[in-house]
Amino acid sequence: MINNFAILLTHGLMMLAAWTLLRRPDLDDESTPGPADHEGRWPRA
Repeated sequence: MINNFAILLTHGLMMLAAWTLLRRPDLDDESTPGPADHEGRWPRA
């Protein structure tokens, strides 16, 4: 019984976290620049 509860609790929390992350409006927003510069290359260190 306790094993089923632990599995249900952890999987439920992971599902809640995934649901919350997938509902973010900025997940599909490509208007913000990433770590690459304007030419599409990675900046040199």
